[in-house]
Order: sequence, then structure tokens, then C-alpha cells
Amino acid sequence: MRVLVAALFGGIVMFLWGAVAHMALGLGNVGMRQPVAEDTVLAALHPGLGDQAGVFILPSVDPAKMGDKATIAAYSAKTKVSPYAFMVYMPQGEDLSDMSGQLPRQWASDTLSALALAFVMGLAAFSFMTRLSIALAAAVFAWLSTMVPYWNWYRFPTNFTVAALIEQVIGWLLAGAVMAWWLGRDGRRVG
Repeated sequence: MRVLVAALFGGIVMFLWGAVAHMALGLGNVGMRQPVAEDTVLAALHPGLGDQAGVFILPSVDPAKMGDKATIAAYSAKTKVSPYAFMVYMPQGEDLSDMSGQLPRQWASDTLSALALAFVMGLAAFSFMTRLSIALAAAVFAWLSTMVPYWNWYRFPTNFTVAALIEQVIGWLLAGAVMAWWLGRDGRRVG
């Protein structure tokens, strides 16, 4: 039960920190840019990408043709002179200002992440600083295993990638401190 309560506290703290990081500090927008001619780009998406939602990388090559030397040579030449884009595409419209679906999912994600972290923090009678170090290590691990590959392979902007590190480290240190405090209590009833 202590781990579940710690996870609940951690999820709430991380969710609130995420709101501050994105809405007040702007960390979620670092590296994102507005198109010069948005309507021109939007008008070209459907004819160029079709009706299937998905993640697109441009220029692209058919994975089934990766073994064909001529295809790879043509792709290599094209990538040297073409713009590059990594995009999430939804062919249908959606009210992106309505976050009523995303906010509960984000809270659930934060709380489930906190549950995994609380489980590890609660495995032994660790000190507060050891538990906090576990939270820091988990934040850095998550960033290294997710954001750095996106930066490396998909060319996510460096400032976007560093902002994600700052957001994760500060958030999980704050959540980790609350969780470490809760898990370190001696079991006396509160209240």
C-alpha cells in the first residue's frame, strides 16, 4: 500500500510539474517552429501522404529495397540535397486545443511511471538520498533510452532534446523527493 500511495503522490507531482514546465516555462515548445507558409504545407499533406495516419520520414526509402544498391545510391543522393522531415500525420482534422483526452492519459502515464519507480525505491530500506538517486537515475535512463535515439536517428533538435532532459530530471527529482519521503516514513499513522 505504501508503494501505491507513493506512486499516487509521485504521479500528481510529476503531472503538476509537467503543467508548469510546459505552460509557464515553455520547455515543451523548445525547438518547435511555426511553418513559413502553413496553409501551403497543409494543402500538400493529403495529396502527398494519403489517407493513412502514421509517422513519416522524408525523404524515405522502402525498407524492402534496402538491399538494392541502386535504390540506396539514389536515396543517398536525394537525402544530400532534399529537406528532411519527421512528422506524425493524421489525415483527419481534430481539435488540438481540446486536451480533455490527453490530460487524463498524461496523468495516468505519470502515475504508472511513478508506480514503477516507487516499486524500485521500495525494494529495500534505502536512505532518502539513495531513493532520490534512484529517481535521478531513472529520469536519465528514460531520457537516454528514448530522447537521445530520437535526436541521433530522427534528427530531433538538440535544444528540444536538452529541454526534455531538464523536464525529466527536475520532474523526477521533485516527484522522487516526495516518494522517497513517503517510503522512508517509519510506518506510523498520519492524521
